[in-house]
Amino acid sequence: MPETVNTPLVKFLKWRAKHIPQKRFVLILSIFIGFFTGLVSVALKNTTHFIQDLLQSGFFTKYYNPYYFVFPVIGIIITVLIKKLIRHNVGEGVPSTLFAISRKQGFMRSYRMYGSFITSIFTVGFGGSVGLEGPAVSTGSAIGSNLGRLFHLNFKSRILMISCSTAGAIAAIFNAPIAAIIFTIEIFSLDLTFSSLIPLLMASASGAVTSIFLQGNDYLFHYKYIEPFNVADVPFYLLLGVLTAFASVYFHKIYFTVETYFSKFKSTTARVLVGGLLLGSLIFLIPPLYGEGYETINHLLNGNVQAVIEGSILYDYIEDNWIILLVLLGLVLFKVFATSFTMGAGGVGGVFAPALFIGSSLGFVFSSFVNRLNFVNIPTSNFTLVGMAGLMAGVLHAPLTAIFMIAEITGGYELFVPLMLVSAISFLVTRSITPHSIYTEQLAQKGDVLTHDKDHAILTLLSLEKIVETNFKPVHPEMQLGDLIKVVATSRRNLFPVVNQDQQLVGVLTLDDFRHLMFNQAVYTTTTVSQLMSPPPALIEKSEDMNQVMRKFQETGAWNLPVVDQGKYFGFISKSKLFSVYRRKLIEFN
Repeated sequence: MPETVNTPLVKFLKWRAKHIPQKRFVLILSIFIGFFTGLVSVALKNTTHFIQDLLQSGFFTKYYNPYYFVFPVIGIIITVLIKKLIRHNVGEGVPSTLFAISRKQGFMRSYRMYGSFITSIFTVGFGGSVGLEGPAVSTGSAIGSNLGRLFHLNFKSRILMISCSTAGAIAAIFNAPIAAIIFTIEIFSLDLTFSSLIPLLMASASGAVTSIFLQGNDYLFHYKYIEPFNVADVPFYLLLGVLTAFASVYFHKIYFTVETYFSKFKSTTARVLVGGLLLGSLIFLIPPLYGEGYETINHLLNGNVQAVIEGSILYDYIEDNWIILLVLLGLVLFKVFATSFTMGAGGVGGVFAPALFIGSSLGFVFSSFVNRLNFVNIPTSNFTLVGMAGLMAGVLHAPLTAIFMIAEITGGYELFVPLMLVSAISFLVTRSITPHSIYTEQLAQKGDVLTHDKDHAILTLLSLEKIVETNFKPVHPEMQLGDLIKVVATSRRNLFPVVNQDQQLVGVLTLDDFRHLMFNQAVYTTTTVSQLMSPPPALIEKSEDMNQVMRKFQETGAWNLPVVDQGKYFGFISKSKLFSVYRRKLIEFN
């Protein structure tokens, strides 16, 4: 009898199984997770802002913005050093969580409960041009996953715990519980049922209450006045939707282009130096790119343009209003570069805040430009707010999240109609150009992303290695029929892979191919396997995803297909085994 039988955890699990039904236990756990992830999000945000306030006060304010160049580089260096101490890859929060759901059965390594938390504090606190939302999601999701593992929850319950953790973290960091639930459903492609909705509600509410209790019921953005929705402004909102879509595509393309560039660096030191220097130079020239940028967003919401541009070295040369608009347009164009340099150099953060920053800047520039033409006057604050929703809908491919997030974090419920118009247009146009969001692009290239298509989602959850069968007897092309009969006598299968000396698959042999010769001993020494075998209808590479496997079954109509690993025989996948595993996963998924 193992010693672990008498541990307190095992005793609790036995007691829980007898006295607390599974659904009730999951509900209780969701409340606890919401509270705990709320604490984590508040701690993450306040610690980061404490570092920011410390670095931008006292001695450093006596000099002309040198910290805009130096501090982001220092923050990235500290982040990279911490990564080396952790000895694990601390990547982006949401993509890593999506990968854990689709390929790791909802299991996340324990280091993710603190890796993103610690590293993002120094990246963002020292001025890295990224947000804290991704690290908050990564930390919260890891907490939910490890609690699910600790209490021996099944796959469906583990995924629900990860979702509850995400909802709690987003609700706490933005004080937006409704948007947090919608974000979880849209981004994680969660199959929403009544049994999963209630835990999500409880976790999101718990995270929001924790945040409010610790730091007050305050909105993230502040503005003096929002004008009521005017039907006459609809054409301009429609145009803003198109502009935010193009800006979203621009964000997507630049982000992955820069990421590809930095991935070619073999030296971590070179990556840090090049990325850090590029980031530092960019922020030195355009100080509003420093940090998350929420202060800049609030200035734009209140029309305080001078506060946005006064730190720039170009400030003394900016007098004309049109030049001011060009400078603000630079915020739209270069924020994505600052974000990409931060991530490429080794920093840790999220793209949520940069998307809000670019959206608000674009909305402000667009409305100001229209007003400068002097033939119509549209409310700048309204368009600044709605522009944020447009970028969120386009970059994240989450239009519902964009609508409710902006409404909740600003209290601007009067703008629901323009929020809906801009978000829908931005999402539709962006998706027609870039089918995958910035969170799922790389995962989609590997077939690792879940979608709201249930069939596709279940295929994504399946693992090829768990479906492939390897109990087949390989034969060689030169083998004589007499020796083949001996192999058949010891095999339980009627299918035989034909491999050469290098274990490369050169053909496939079935019992039907030589059944008519089995009892003709006269040809036992004159007939070889190479004369009987046939080429396989298709080959499945071991690295292929299940959607590609299913496509090959449909194209060939075959019942069995061989699997190879870089040309070498690995096993077979049968359609019957695939459907059997698919049915079991479908039951588990539902």
